[in-house]
Amino acid sequence: MTDLVEIKSDRLKAIRKGRKIGRPKLAKLSGLTERKLAKIEAEALSILPQATIAKLSDALQVPELTLTGAFPLTQGDLNPIEKPQCTSGCCG
Repeated sequence: MTDLVEIKSDRLKAIRKGRKIGRPKLAKLSGLTERKLAKIEAEALSILPQATIAKLSDALQVPELTLTGAFPLTQGDLNPIEKPQCTSGCCG
């Protein structure tokens, strides 16, 4: 059976916007559809499989517990993700 976890949808949206990641990019990074992300963000609380929360947390580079509300939301969670400083061209 799949473990289901409740997340605070307003946190997901705030972090996504703070990180300056649009729904299309987050959908691509997390493997979800834009429609599913919009639905999650529109609800006050969303109950999702733990694997989905792990994908969102990886894509947004925040701990899973930040999305669930167990960890406080910090200013660092709302800042854009810094790009790698690679100059060789290997990192994109």
